[in-house]
Amino acid sequence: MMVSFCQGALLLSLAAAMAVYADMKVDCGPDFVTLLWTESRPQADTSLLRLGNCFPTSFSAGEAYFYVDLTDCNFRRLVTGDALVYSNDLTYVASADSYNLAFTHPVVCAYERPKDWYATIYDPVFKTYSLGDLQFNIGLMNDDFSGPAESTRFPLGSIIPIMASVVQETHQPLLLLLEECVAATTPELYPESTMYPIISNKGCLLESVSSRSKFEPRQKSSEIRLSLQTFTFAMGEEVFIHCKLLAWDPNGLDSTKKACHFVEGHGWELLDNLAQSNLCDCCESKCKSRRQRSVASEKHGMVHKAVIGPFTITDVNS
Repeated sequence: MMVSFCQGALLLSLAAAMAVYADMKVDCGPDFVTLLWTESRPQADTSLLRLGNCFPTSFSAGEAYFYVDLTDCNFRRLVTGDALVYSNDLTYVASADSYNLAFTHPVVCAYERPKDWYATIYDPVFKTYSLGDLQFNIGLMNDDFSGPAESTRFPLGSIIPIMASVVQETHQPLLLLLEECVAATTPELYPESTMYPIISNKGCLLESVSSRSKFEPRQKSSEIRLSLQTFTFAMGEEVFIHCKLLAWDPNGLDSTKKACHFVEGHGWELLDNLAQSNLCDCCESKCKSRRQRSVASEKHGMVHKAVIGPFTITDVNS
């Protein structure tokens, strides 16, 4: 959680309010960073840019734009003397057959350190009031979600049923959300891993915009079902889906705690309450964390990372 003093922090010369690095412009806000990369190389794919482990918030043929919190994307924090420095790397991961070489650019924001500020020893993002441990589960399912998938080969254009659940035991009732999912060809994510975003921006199902992918109606709050249409990624290779699962207070939904999918003719809809679909409006931009969150609200959830796979997407003609 970003400490409140940053609202009045002064940017040092190390990172001016708008620093220009050839094709890169960085704006260091009080607790966020915006970065605009203007691409000058021919045939470069701006979707392959990463700020730490974050995908671009938006991108086009010639530009990539990031709007991220300093607590996201694996920013590194260093306290030195009178300065509080946040650093990261903008990387370009080139494909094997690309004419454009991979590169890394440093991204640094520095702030004046208040005299009365001291680093905390441990400040977890999520906490929970409970007596027992949560058990998260996620996997490939059969067509009606009644059991495990009978095959791990899915023809292009078919539906991959995915279900995640959380066993709560003595915990208060929690709502399970998929905060982020990316497909990759490796069971671990590395900077050089080839990745394909599926869910991003704090619960926005990106794949629903251009396919039949959707969240299915809930059967219970502690599970979430996803019908994912196969896509042209790593055809014929082993594919793994890396997800960030979030068990959250069902009364605490906001633009960063949600499950949204795009419905043709209606736009973005909230899975759990159509009347609150305005929480999904940010799916076209950046779903920002609340600047001031009460201590109580942070104790109503827990996050867990999980991997599905391997499975294979096959050509229908093969």
